[in-house]
Amino acid sequence: MGLRQFLVDAWGWLNFKPVFADPTTGGPHRRAFPGAYSTWVPDEDVRRLAAYTVLAAYDGGQAGELAEVRDGPQARERREYGDPAAFVDAITSDVLGDEQRIVVDGTEEDDTTTEDEEARAVQEDLLVWAEEELLAMRMQQAERKAVGLGDAVYRLAWEPDKRRPVIRVVDPGFYFPVLGDDGEFPSRVHFAWELPEDTRRGLKPRLRRITYELAPIRPATASETDRRGRSRRTVIGDEDDPQLVAGDSADEDGRIWRQYAWNEEPSALTCYLTDATWLLEDLERANDIDNLPVGKAAYAVRGDGEVLNALDLLIDFIPVIHLPNTVPAAEEYWGKASLASVLQVLDELAASDTDAARASATTGIPILSVSGLQDGRASVQVEPGTVFRLADGGRMDVVNTAPQLAQLLSTVETLRDRAAVNLRLPAVALGTQDPAQLPSGYALKISLGPLDKLVASMRLARRHKYQLLLRFAQRLFIAGQHPDWVGRSVHQANIVMGAYTPTDRMGVLEEVSTAYAARLISLETALRMLAEGGWPINDVSVEIDRIQSRAFDQAAELADATGDAAAVRDYLGLAPADPATTPAPVLPGPTGPPQDEQPADNAGQPTG
Repeated sequence: MGLRQFLVDAWGWLNFKPVFADPTTGGPHRRAFPGAYSTWVPDEDVRRLAAYTVLAAYDGGQAGELAEVRDGPQARERREYGDPAAFVDAITSDVLGDEQRIVVDGTEEDDTTTEDEEARAVQEDLLVWAEEELLAMRMQQAERKAVGLGDAVYRLAWEPDKRRPVIRVVDPGFYFPVLGDDGEFPSRVHFAWELPEDTRRGLKPRLRRITYELAPIRPATASETDRRGRSRRTVIGDEDDPQLVAGDSADEDGRIWRQYAWNEEPSALTCYLTDATWLLEDLERANDIDNLPVGKAAYAVRGDGEVLNALDLLIDFIPVIHLPNTVPAAEEYWGKASLASVLQVLDELAASDTDAARASATTGIPILSVSGLQDGRASVQVEPGTVFRLADGGRMDVVNTAPQLAQLLSTVETLRDRAAVNLRLPAVALGTQDPAQLPSGYALKISLGPLDKLVASMRLARRHKYQLLLRFAQRLFIAGQHPDWVGRSVHQANIVMGAYTPTDRMGVLEEVSTAYAARLISLETALRMLAEGGWPINDVSVEIDRIQSRAFDQAAELADATGDAAAVRDYLGLAPADPATTPAPVLPGPTGPPQDEQPADNAGQPTG
């Protein structure tokens, strides 16, 4: 037997658990994680899948049940009161904020740009799409997996019947990217999971794999069935002169090019989709998820009859988005779960809860010591109304365990506070802070400092991913030839997450009013600050239009400064004046001298 190796990797923070890093083998316990040791799972993914299982057990209150596999029934006798799940829920809510808004660049005019009408239409259509696809709920699903497990995955696809892209959240345990040298954007990804045996339908255990691959464009193919009744795809035309997909062109070297609507230059790449199933008994130990026997695959058939075997999706990107919980370390791809740094504290917390539960039994039903009973055969069972008859010199003592229970409960609170501090979750974020202990809003802001840094870092890891999600959705609308998207370009869009901390609205209002009155910030910035401070402003540009339509004093100043009536009407949101309309006549004023300059001979006489 060789010496155990010291391993540092993206899941090294779990090495303290014997069930994850077995003292004998150094790897995850085989009986605890049988799925991670399936023959088709690559060796580099074993620890990742095992880590997801451990984290899910903590979240679901099953850590003791998992430890029982290796340590026996006594490991299951531990109290788990939901602290990990509470921490995960709190962090998820903070990351998402109180709202999520889609903002397209060009929809809010400022001092340097004007509103783009196409961008406004794109934003409105994306908002409708987000409502129809329940995007807020999908984000909740994905973010909870990302916070709890360290990673989440979005998958998009064009749905012809719905005439829109559909979005789904996939468990990261089913996600197997084939990482290249850069390790950031894989050119081939797999989704794979085992299907259990179904005796009633006569189905054996199977493995299903869905693959997206970015590869050079090939000639057009069509679906057909071979002599054995198996679905497949074949090239259309002769082998020497195959038919190309409409719009494609080949150069002198035989390389096929395609012009995508969202690109300025032609591309030689496209995304191929494969959906196939294998019997587990047909797989050999040499076959992993990226090297399954093609001859034994049963390919799925789409509702329109297309065989999903390298089906050309007519897009030049893989519609899959990996969402890490944290900014990955250099040369790493996977994120880190929020609970990773406090798992040992959570184990101590569960042990203290278990000890406190046991100690409460002796406190609620105390231990009695009775001496000098008149009847030595009398029962000493304690219950309400029990009377003990003692002889002279007899006594009854009670073993008081309340101080020990109080100390255990104090230890529980200390450990819970320790976990919250390491997670950078202040008491006010968990809802356990006494408001009377916060003397001012400034003290509240200081206490939220660690949480601010945590949320800023986590949102940084997500910003580019959600930009990709909205970019892919726009491209799928264009590729699906939706009538509202014909002729449109892809616009830069972001998902802006709302406030996550309690705010002093009046304090924010005073700060913004002072800065705006001093002309230190623009109206756009002022309204954006109010929206982030919790004021009910859903659309900054719409709110600006409403304000300006009633700002007659500022309109008068604009007229005095420019003398441009058209600019004033545009500022007030009015339609341009009709040049054919005859202007209203302006009557001349009195031509005589002013009243205070009347001739002296009229002095003292009444006027009017």
